[in-house]
Amino acid sequence: MFKKHGRGLLDFLVAVLCLWVAAYHTPAGALARRFGAWALDVKSSARPLLSYYEGGGDDLFMPTTPLQLPPQLAQLHGAVPEGAALGYGAYTAWTQLPVAERAPARDLAIHYGMDGSRLDDPDKGPLELAKVLKAAKADLGSEDAAMLAVMCGYEPARYAKDRAHAEGGAAELGLLVRQLPPEFEDRALRAANGLTLATAYGLSWPVSESAPITSGFGMRDHPILGVQKMHTGIDISVPMGTPVHAAAAGTVRRASEDAVNGKVLVIDHGRGVTTAYCHASELLLAPGARVERGMVIARSGSTGRSTGPHLHYQLALADTPIDPLRFRPLHPGSSSEIARGGADGRPSPPPSRPARLASEALR
Repeated sequence: MFKKHGRGLLDFLVAVLCLWVAAYHTPAGALARRFGAWALDVKSSARPLLSYYEGGGDDLFMPTTPLQLPPQLAQLHGAVPEGAALGYGAYTAWTQLPVAERAPARDLAIHYGMDGSRLDDPDKGPLELAKVLKAAKADLGSEDAAMLAVMCGYEPARYAKDRAHAEGGAAELGLLVRQLPPEFEDRALRAANGLTLATAYGLSWPVSESAPITSGFGMRDHPILGVQKMHTGIDISVPMGTPVHAAAAGTVRRASEDAVNGKVLVIDHGRGVTTAYCHASELLLAPGARVERGMVIARSGSTGRSTGPHLHYQLALADTPIDPLRFRPLHPGSSSEIARGGADGRPSPPPSRPARLASEALR
């Protein structure tokens, strides 16, 4: 092999290069590196590559880091201001970063001629960050790129956006993250969290906001079974046949009927957010249908395991049922407050993993 030293050395270097390519640029190599990282208990950069071969960036919207939820929005007088949902979602995710890692958002504010120090004010920070994101979206071309800039900085987000554009792809988070080195993965996951929370903040209410909530989220005495059972949504009392509206745009993932949930419709809003509407008397859409915000999708009823006409409304983030009232303002004496069991405004805790597994049925 090494009779001709130059040719032998070249063959050796090519072989090493092939092994490197196999390890770092193929699914088999990524799987091997992930297994090795698991066995040695070290961090692996294989996950972004595997997400590419698994069909794009959708799994990046299902963060592996815990999705920390916001406190109840007691300080607001009404719903989250229109156009500010992105700011509230970003602020919640941004404040979960270590203090030393929050500088990119302040620098981004300064980049657009704003006062970065105002982001540290808990009362004004979400709306200030909404302004920063609006400017970044206009500059970088998408909410995903703007959110990435908040978490990672302007230059990395601009670089990722330009690379994605050169590949002919949209500036979506899954594609953007693949353009960045592995050390940005943790912050990219925070960006994914921010987009998930922003989508939840932007949800509208499926029926009249004056309709009373008769059963809140969490453990309760089941009205029919008479045992303690996890209630993975909220029950809203409405007359039979009341129009039920989509909380946001999305795609119908399920439209079916079973003995527990009755006629149920599930909508996927993207970014790891789904809503479910149970016990309907009539479903107006089929699986795969595209839904717009506010569209009438069903009519309330009492099908399935039910004691009377109502809507069981459920919100899930990253496949975990979450109290929908966490993303609604709390008003003294409101049905939201009554459903929480008092006027202290304490949010209901998210269900434990056993409760999640036990709630495969939506109710």
